[in-house]
Amino acid sequence: MALMPVAEIDVVPSLVVSLLEQQHPDLADLPLRFAGNGWDNAIFRLGADLLVRLPRRAVADPLMVEEQRWLPGLTAGLDVQTSSPVRLGGPGERYPWHWSVSRWIAGGSGLTVPRARRGPAAAPLARFLVAFQRPAPADAPASPVGRGGPLTARNEVVRERLASLAGDPDLSAAWDRAVAAPAWAGVPLWLHGDLHPANAVLTPEGGLAGVVDFGDLCSGDPATDLAAGWLFFDAAGRSAFRSEVERLRPTDEATWDRARGWAVSIGSAVAASSDDAPDLHTLGREALAEACAD
Repeated sequence: MALMPVAEIDVVPSLVVSLLEQQHPDLADLPLRFAGNGWDNAIFRLGADLLVRLPRRAVADPLMVEEQRWLPGLTAGLDVQTSSPVRLGGPGERYPWHWSVSRWIAGGSGLTVPRARRGPAAAPLARFLVAFQRPAPADAPASPVGRGGPLTARNEVVRERLASLAGDPDLSAAWDRAVAAPAWAGVPLWLHGDLHPANAVLTPEGGLAGVVDFGDLCSGDPATDLAAGWLFFDAAGRSAFRSEVERLRPTDEATWDRARGWAVSIGSAVAASSDDAPDLHTLGREALAEACAD
């Protein structure tokens, strides 16, 4: 069981207002209300159109710094709304870390929309990925957990997880095929790094309203993000997702094999460690079932 980490700083509304008064006084009088805690960050709704996102643990501060450095340029001109910062915050009185003000995106977590109804998001998500996954510079952030790297580095831990989950033999076959696929030989591309339904905002009808939480921003093999085909969609949605990717950027079968492998890796990790979060546990189990279905 993986419980949400305890906050190292209690991020309360009065602290957020104080930081706004110090660094963005023109926003300090807007109505502020708590909107929820993520694994690493606290979220507050600010007025009608903004949110404030602040690390609640020290480990999230360098991730926030990378988002502030790279995201405004990477997301400029995209058709999909993102959590890219529109105002930058830094350490202040009683708060030692960086924080951001972003646009509020109307909609709900992708986890609130059943998998079978996410199909309308398939083509827009594919278009977002192809536009976002451009060549990354040498100083792009590296993933501390190996996102974007070779699947062979995850072989032992994934096999252990599949065994602990009493995995379907088809999952082992899917993983074998992914690990045996030729490695990415192209230039490293920009990656969201953690593209699953909890990090997407969907409309009630299943359309894509936005992509959020770029804390795992990194570069490498585009297959890492293409795992979204199995993490988000059923067979029909995945077919639409893949077709749109292929229309915009021809993608070889080895890359799709690795993408399914990333879905097995991420799905098994979520399924094995989210007993306290039923929605995430379901996400992991469903992703593994979709990987078997293919």
